[in-house]
Amino acid sequence: MDLLTLIDVRPEVRGGKPCFVGTRITVYDVLEYLAGGMTPDEIVTDFPELRIDHVRAALEFAAKREHRLAMPA
Repeated sequence: MDLLTLIDVRPEVRGGKPCFVGTRITVYDVLEYLAGGMTPDEIVTDFPELRIDHVRAALEFAAKREHRLAMPA
């Protein structure tokens, strides 16, 4: 499964920030929770509309974005 299919961008939702499909939860929200010390299990407990795959998708999204930013122009 391509985890990035769990993420979409809709201009009318959360100002066009990348969100998980069918939710208003942004990728950045999940990344901030992880950075703040929450575990993936705690995140999916607090947000029952998410699964562990959503947390993995957020990490993959961030890694790919970082890779693109690090590439020389």
